[in-house]
Amino acid sequence: MQSTKAKPRPQTAPPKAAAPAQRVTASQAGAREPKAEYSLSGGMIRRLHEMNASLAFTSYQSGLLYMLGGSAQGKAQLHQSGMPKPMGLCADGEGRLVLSTGAQIMRLENVLEPDQRINQTYDACFMPRTNIVTGQLDAHDVGAMADGSIVFVNTRYNCLAKTSDRHSFEPIWKPDFISDIVDEDRCHLNGLAMRDGKPAFVTAVSKSDTIDGWRDRRSDGGVVIDVEKNKVVCEGLSMPHSPRWHDGKLWVLNAGTGELGTVELPKGKTKMGKFKPVAFCPGFLRGLSFHDGFAFVGLSRPRYKRFEGLELDQRLKDTDSEPWCGVQLIDLKTGACVDWFRIDGDIGELYDVEIVEGFRCPMTVSPSSPDAATLITFDAMSG
Repeated sequence: MQSTKAKPRPQTAPPKAAAPAQRVTASQAGAREPKAEYSLSGGMIRRLHEMNASLAFTSYQSGLLYMLGGSAQGKAQLHQSGMPKPMGLCADGEGRLVLSTGAQIMRLENVLEPDQRINQTYDACFMPRTNIVTGQLDAHDVGAMADGSIVFVNTRYNCLAKTSDRHSFEPIWKPDFISDIVDEDRCHLNGLAMRDGKPAFVTAVSKSDTIDGWRDRRSDGGVVIDVEKNKVVCEGLSMPHSPRWHDGKLWVLNAGTGELGTVELPKGKTKMGKFKPVAFCPGFLRGLSFHDGFAFVGLSRPRYKRFEGLELDQRLKDTDSEPWCGVQLIDLKTGACVDWFRIDGDIGELYDVEIVEGFRCPMTVSPSSPDAATLITFDAMSG
């Protein structure tokens, strides 16, 4: 892998005509090559180009962190790096990502200057610079606080937690219906919505206070909780995931029904909010990010042949559809899918999706790869 210094890339216009769906070849570092085929809609890279952005997503099933972008010539580039069970992913300003993994929380930093490229292709290289060992907490969503600290959903212990210099984690909040911080996944707390640099809302599959109790409540036991008030603000959901605060609204993926929607929060005498669907996507939904009036939604296939016990199973039959794995780009004005990226083969499950603003063709480095040891960068001496 070589770093090259070049003149800033010109703002070349993307093709005006929509291209047909195309296959994508993946480049990979630090991971075993899975048996998978990648394809995308003809407009996906053009649209990312117009946004001056790229798309990152995780799959704990494959153990890969993916970066989807486009070269200066408009060709799709899919880079993937091996990570230990990658889960929650969030951008922490421009040039920094935070990732939750099987037993660690990582901060990845872009080490390239604006006029530098890796292998004449990649305009950003995200290196794992901070690696905090937490132990296996089944950490799901992750967020960056205004003070620079990291908060994450500690699913195994039913709480929100911060990283600690001494311990595996520092619990900072738990739902009122959870009686104690114990090593039992009781409610399957999973999603985190940040607002103004602090946790605002979380999702859980149920309000259960017994070990594994959530598994019997998958169809309609899901809740959204206001963190500051520690109050359930929406209930009756089916395995909700990926709450996000965007454009003054709370968005949620009601995974068990395959729906992206908003939560109309309770006001005045109204005690409970209401979920309002915006779009149906043919898959189990996890991972949500927004940009320029569009939602990037992650889809997964079932682990078994059917989504047993979930409304999604019937919805797929009613629409004569098969579930698939990938990312759909939803127009928030119409609820229509306008572009997509699809994975077929051994990989059937994604977890999180994040837009990487300011970079059109980024790559990442696995902490266990040779590149992590051989790619050396440093600041120039001052004075």
